[in-house]
Amino acid sequence: MHKHVEWDDPGADSVMRHFENEPTSHSAPGPGDILSARYLGAIVRVKVEAYVEGTSIGEVAAIIAVNNGRRLKSHGKLALGDTVRLPDEARALEPSIGQAKDDTEDNDKER
Repeated sequence: MHKHVEWDDPGADSVMRHFENEPTSHSAPGPGDILSARYLGAIVRVKVEAYVEGTSIGEVAAIIAVNNGRRLKSHGKLALGDTVRLPDEARALEPSIGQAKDDTEDNDKER
């Protein structure tokens, strides 16, 4: 069962807008491809399992906070591992984000 997601409008970071003048410079997503979108201000990466009529279906592989790059296990109603539908028009280029701290670095400093 797919989790219904109201994706953020990608605006100027729209993948579709980026390629509108060069439609042959990219192909339809396929199994194993990783796509990005925005959800409640966070970056969501989706690992494609299938592509049907302009919509990718896949598993949430990462949720990333834009302000600091920290990886999240969940955000809003979305969690890692959820199966979602990602329409082409919601796909977004990823913005520059702060460098995420590796949790192991924090643990090493505490020792």
